Amino acid sequence: MIVALLYLILAGAYLLVIPIAVLLYLKQRWYVATSIERVFMYFLVFFFFPGLLVLSPFVNFRPQRRQIQL
Repeated sequence: MIVALLYLILAGAYLLVIPIAVLLYLKQRWYVATSIERVFMYFLVFFFFPGLLVLSPFVNFRPQRRQIQL
């Protein structure tokens, strides 16, 4: 029973908890990230792709508006 509970906790973390944190991190840092940080972001998306796919119907982050200076 403990093993099944451990699997359930790990699956929940992999499919829900960590992808939510990754999405919030990407939303906050996407437009100001350095090149090395962007590689790290791509790795996170690749590694947690199943969880991001599960959450994708529920999230809709629009791109930020550009500030045009005259």
